[in-house]
Amino acid sequence: MLRQRVVTALLLAPLVILLVLLVPTNIFAWLLAATFLAAAWEWTRLAGMKSRVSRGVLLGLSAALFVALWLLRASGWAWPALIAAGVAWWLLVCVWLRHFSFGASPTPENRNLKLLAGMFVIFPAWVAAVDIHGSQPHGHIWAFLAMLLVWAADTGAYFAGRFFGKRKLAPQISPGKTWAGVYGAFAASALVIVVAGWLLGVHDLRLVGLVVVAIVAVASSIVGDLLESLMKRHANVKDSGALFPGHGGLLDRLDSIFAALPVFALGKLLLGL
Repeated sequence: MLRQRVVTALLLAPLVILLVLLVPTNIFAWLLAATFLAAAWEWTRLAGMKSRVSRGVLLGLSAALFVALWLLRASGWAWPALIAAGVAWWLLVCVWLRHFSFGASPTPENRNLKLLAGMFVIFPAWVAAVDIHGSQPHGHIWAFLAMLLVWAADTGAYFAGRFFGKRKLAPQISPGKTWAGVYGAFAASALVIVVAGWLLGVHDLRLVGLVVVAIVAVASSIVGDLLESLMKRHANVKDSGALFPGHGGLLDRLDSIFAALPVFALGKLLLGL
């Protein structure tokens, strides 16, 4: 399984990197929206929506919301407000994870609650990603850096957890995660952001602030991973889909990024970068 995961990642990573770094923001926004809609399709399944017709209608409404958000990009207040709402949402998710049985029953009320939760997962992340990508200067590089942080954190967590992991982080939700993995994720992401920030010309106290933003974004990414694990446990499935061999579905690959993007975007705005 590890070999399969590595091969899949090596095939996909160059394509993703090229798209983020080379594609103009207006095209990037719609490619990302299509990707997020595919992830939303998987979310509707985890939420308990069984009718493919109903899921399709909801996806159509989501596509219309992406268009509306794009039209609001020049308002000056709508996108920062949605990014801040996304950050607040992930703080609320921490409470949900402490009460992990909440919403577990397959009732219509819980299904609707999870569908609403999916909106706060997906739309603030899209706005944050497009906002970062379109920023000046070096917006494309900053957007790539936001994803690189999550990838570095995943790598640091894997190796730290494998060699030092004993104390479980959330055994009732995701038994494989350990506190050693968390510390490894923080260390790896901090190293990446220091090097990248220096190369991007962030040399003053803002570099310290950037390290703090990176660590908080990685902490949020862990929360995002745990939320998707919780959704899968409620739905009694192993993966959100089977799109990527060894990696599961899109949600399985994007859960951490969904959570990290609003935090990173808000931190970047506050630091004036």
